Amino acid sequence: MNERNNAVDRSLLVFAVWAAIGSIGLLLIIEGFQQDVYWIALTGIGCIISTFCAHIIVNAVYGTGFSTGETALGLTSFGVLVLVFVLSVLAGGASATDFYIGLTLFGTLIVGFLTYLLTRHGLRGAFSKFHVSVGHDVSVPNGKG
Repeated sequence: MNERNNAVDRSLLVFAVWAAIGSIGLLLIIEGFQQDVYWIALTGIGCIISTFCAHIIVNAVYGTGFSTGETALGLTSFGVLVLVFVLSVLAGGASATDFYIGLTLFGTLIVGFLTYLLTRHGLRGAFSKFHVSVGHDVSVPNGKG
């Protein structure tokens, strides 16, 4: 029962962190896009980074990683945001400031994700998360390797 209580406590704490800091960050990013002011959105991006770091700290305290649902939500949200941003830029509805806000946001998210993978799993472990190993050796042309 104690393990179940820890899982519930962790879930509530993660939700509280994202609800408190993450929602402020999202509102600031939206306001930055709306007002066309880069520093407002940059403040929101800083809040999102802080929330992501707080989530990692909660995971470390409870000795867990990201759950399958959290990973799915994060990747799906990232994909939808990228799609909306690209379509907005292609349709001509984005100003230069909006473009820079989007590049900063997505660049920061990608760097943060890669940093998390490298610090959590190491270089080899991070690569193995994406590499599908084959049951046999793959030959290299010219007999090298």
